[in-house]
Amino acid sequence: MLIKLAWKSTLNRKASVALTLVTIAISVMLLLSVERVRQDAKSSFANTISGTDLIVGARTGDIQLLLSSVFRIGHANNAIQWQSYEYIKAQRGVAWSIPISLGDSHKGFAVLGTDTSYFSHYQYAKKQHLTFAAGRPFHNSQEVVLGAMVAKKLGYQLGQKIVISHGMGNTSFHHHDDNPLVISGILAATGTPVDKTLHVPLSAIESMHSSGHSKPSRIVARKQDATHHEHEHEHEHEHEHEHEHEHEHEHDSKNNNALVHNLDSKPGDLIGSTKQITAFLLGFDSPLYTLQVRRNINQYKGEPLLAIMPGVTLRELWEMLDIVEKILLLITLAVVLISLLGMLTSLLATLNQRRRELAILRSVGARPWHIFTLLISEAIFITVLGCIFGVALFYALLIAAQSGLQSQFGVVLNISALSTYELMLLSVIIGAGTLIGAIPAARAYFYSLADGMQIKT
Repeated sequence: MLIKLAWKSTLNRKASVALTLVTIAISVMLLLSVERVRQDAKSSFANTISGTDLIVGARTGDIQLLLSSVFRIGHANNAIQWQSYEYIKAQRGVAWSIPISLGDSHKGFAVLGTDTSYFSHYQYAKKQHLTFAAGRPFHNSQEVVLGAMVAKKLGYQLGQKIVISHGMGNTSFHHHDDNPLVISGILAATGTPVDKTLHVPLSAIESMHSSGHSKPSRIVARKQDATHHEHEHEHEHEHEHEHEHEHEHEHDSKNNNALVHNLDSKPGDLIGSTKQITAFLLGFDSPLYTLQVRRNINQYKGEPLLAIMPGVTLRELWEMLDIVEKILLLITLAVVLISLLGMLTSLLATLNQRRRELAILRSVGARPWHIFTLLISEAIFITVLGCIFGVALFYALLIAAQSGLQSQFGVVLNISALSTYELMLLSVIIGAGTLIGAIPAARAYFYSLADGMQIKT
């Protein structure tokens, strides 16, 4: 009877109760959203790379190397000489290696130069290998493999030709129009930065950059020759121009034949004449080799290099961001507390108006503890309903923000049942609402005694 009476009393004050419900629901939604994004962000970052023992790059900060080489955030300051890469990957215990070359883009998406070992050894999540949703890996320097999000957002299909741009920004003024690439494969979605990356052979990177630099110099040379020959005889001009043309044609033929020879002789590597790379990944036959090779790389005298362990560096990153997480959690808890204080204000404001109602209840036999239970039950009803509506808003927000967070920040939101920790947060909120509801309930208890309704024994 008391529960039924408390429910009807709550419905009788629709306006004030509705406002209180909205504030509690919004605060619960914010608290759960911050917690879910925090957990899923950690999970997404941790799932980006798996099974890689070392990441090697030019000497810089550990976190900067991790962000630039794996998450495509920021830029590498220097490059690594190819001879250094060849020397290190030949060290004892190295099971596999993946070279990485960054610096180009396509419509805002990063372009990664590598070889076919990338598709064989790169792992994400819990040591899951990359798979193809369509097509196959690249077989020559004129092919490109797209990440799932690149293909989906730009609407690309197998066999289409695309042009790579120089630089990592969304807008580029230098396009490699003379080296269009054909889409040979599209990777399956991974929920990592791989989805937002275009993968090309290292030989394609070298070919695009070398051709982009040779053409302007050749044009300048021709202009200088033309200016010089204007003051000579026409016969000498024609003879030298013909000789120069034959020399250029012979030089181009040698370069093209050399490139074709490289691609034909190393169809699996597709390295071409690469001189520098941005970084490379290493995997070992045994974890015992990791620390030894890492120390050797950090002491390498050929050039300043840095080797990091992805898992350790990622933990360092989260330790740096720990204070930010705590601040966000405190802010959301403060919002929840403010909403509960709003409920307290509403209950206290209406308490004086309900003294007549409480007196009538005492007159029909209600005892002071009945009044106390009635008021605290109303507070519990409001808090529980606020939590229920807050959870509904939380899932609606997850569904709405899922694609945006994944495309913009690479954070994959997990739309699943509430975790144990999240349920614990809700129970704390309901408990806090009950305690706050006890304040007006206690006042109502003493009101019932002060109004002369004390039952004589």
